[in-house]
Amino acid sequence: MKKKIGFWSIVLLAINSIIGSGIFLSPGAVVQSSGSKALILYGIAACFAAILAVTFAAAAKYVAHSGAAYIYAKAAFGEHVGFYVGITRYIATCIAWGVMATAVVKTVLRIFGFDQNDLMLVTISLILLMLSLLVINCFGPKFFELVNNLSTIGKLAALLVFIIFGIGVIATTGVNHFAQIDRLTSAGTNATLSTLVMGVIAAFYAFTGFESVASGADDMDKPEKNLPIAIPLAISVIAVVYIGVVWIAMMVNPQAMMATKEVVALVAVFNNPLIQNIVLYGALISMLGINVAASFHSPRVLEAIAKQGQLPSWLAGRTAKNFPLPAFLLTIALAVLLPMAFRYDMTSIIILSSISRFVQFLIIPLCVMKFFRGRGDRRLINPARPNVLTDMVCPAVSLILTVLLLIKFDWIGQFTILDANNQHAPNYFAIVAMILGYVVIPFGMMLFNYQTKKKRYEYD
Repeated sequence: MKKKIGFWSIVLLAINSIIGSGIFLSPGAVVQSSGSKALILYGIAACFAAILAVTFAAAAKYVAHSGAAYIYAKAAFGEHVGFYVGITRYIATCIAWGVMATAVVKTVLRIFGFDQNDLMLVTISLILLMLSLLVINCFGPKFFELVNNLSTIGKLAALLVFIIFGIGVIATTGVNHFAQIDRLTSAGTNATLSTLVMGVIAAFYAFTGFESVASGADDMDKPEKNLPIAIPLAISVIAVVYIGVVWIAMMVNPQAMMATKEVVALVAVFNNPLIQNIVLYGALISMLGINVAASFHSPRVLEAIAKQGQLPSWLAGRTAKNFPLPAFLLTIALAVLLPMAFRYDMTSIIILSSISRFVQFLIIPLCVMKFFRGRGDRRLINPARPNVLTDMVCPAVSLILTVLLLIKFDWIGQFTILDANNQHAPNYFAIVAMILGYVVIPFGMMLFNYQTKKKRYEYD
């Protein structure tokens, strides 16, 4: 019998997939733009993330196979829509993993005084990181589960120490700089609805990652039962931790949080060397941990497509330790080569990852509402108990909120760059990456897949 990842490990995997470097490195960005309203914006962002998380959890209740957005779209709208969602999501996950791996490598190099712009050094470090993740996964799901659990506990422990120490400082010294925040930023007097909405969007991105948790559902114990509980629970834990960290930083030393030149911004909040080191190494564990989670999710998207017969069957192969080695090797190659191709300047292709999320946030609510009405591919859909709140109301609200995100998304900033005269000029790398990632590659693969099936049918 194959060993499966249990409920609490699924919760920790979800937390590990969401908490990355953002809360450690740049919590001051939201505060800078929204002032004393930052905690309210984090609360709103957490509610938005929770509604989307409930929607994805509802989808996992109906379809308990690996692939997440891919398999949900295939079950609801057929193999063509599913294949498009799956391939675009797979490309985006490779890019996102490459971005995260490059970020952790550059951050570690910078912290320890090495040149983060040395392409050879970055490349060697990136390859070593990927080889380490390969070794972790090669030992099978149970060893991965252990490493994932430890890295998640490590990052949570660092953030909880930050919160507890901050509460102690506030309680014993009476320190409270919260009232100074609006004087330190222009947000107190110049905040508009537009800037507050952008602040919510910035805070919301700190909660993304939950959409990937079900990618390896086949490796989880009772995914149809555990995922719908684990994903919202993880969001709840993260919301409490995030709001606690930002609140402490705003009370104790908001100016340091916003003005520091430290790589890990939270280090500047306290002068205590022990706490600074805990936060610093917690940030490193967090960045490594989210790469561990990505090494689990990303290959399983490709494997899931192959399992459904829409890619060559050899990509669905597994080792004796129940590890999808062929899919992992192809994914790891793309995750390394894509950043290298852009000389580790990811601003030109990060748009692919953002758009992939929007595609999922639009498609999955529609899938859930279709499942609720008893429609879709019955071969993939479980007999689940329908729920109006989670299967209709939450998906409808998710759609509305996603459309608002799309309207407020910085499209100009993503597809332009500032020239020497500080004027917007087309970012051709981003435009080409978008066309390749969302038109040429997926439709080319769909055509290839169609021709292959046609020849096989004619041969038979």
